[in-house]
Amino acid sequence: MRHPANVKPDQSGKVTCYLLFRIDHPAISMPWWDKCAAGIAAQYPDVTWDKQHIDILCARFVLNPDRFDVVVATNLFGDILSDLGPACTGTIGLAPSGNLNPDRKFPSLFEPVHGSAPDIAGKHVANPIAMIWSAAMMLDFLGHSSGKEREAHDAILKAIEATLIEGPHTGDLGGSASTSEVGKAIAAKLA
Repeated sequence: MRHPANVKPDQSGKVTCYLLFRIDHPAISMPWWDKCAAGIAAQYPDVTWDKQHIDILCARFVLNPDRFDVVVATNLFGDILSDLGPACTGTIGLAPSGNLNPDRKFPSLFEPVHGSAPDIAGKHVANPIAMIWSAAMMLDFLGHSSGKEREAHDAILKAIEATLIEGPHTGDLGGSASTSEVGKAIAAKLA
């Protein structure tokens, strides 16, 4: 919970961390979660901490996504939201994810939000953007958001953005391009 509290403030100079909970589920772990959150929140008086029920927060994610700076959640609730958020854009095929170890004592994990998509394995229809973006996030993390790693991250994102605008697109974005075709288009923009 400390890492999200250290994010850079928005233009207003404020950061709001939304803590997810469900008072009746699970009865054993949520009181512990609340206790940990209260202790950490006390260490960050400049950060607004707002407790939200998971069910209403899901509705707010859809209706007003711009209101959220940081959402801190248990694995169960975070997994639900990490699919819901990108689905609101029309596809989860674009969403990268990073499970960070902020202290860097243990490995971090970078992968598409949608996982390995075994249901479409071998069909050459998966949107590769989430995986490529996840790799860019990894470079940024490994380089501590600076140096050549940051430059590579920025170049990859620029190539992704150009491909999203110009195409080609996989089926989840209304196109008919294969995984390889989209990947090659992004790579060509990096050359």
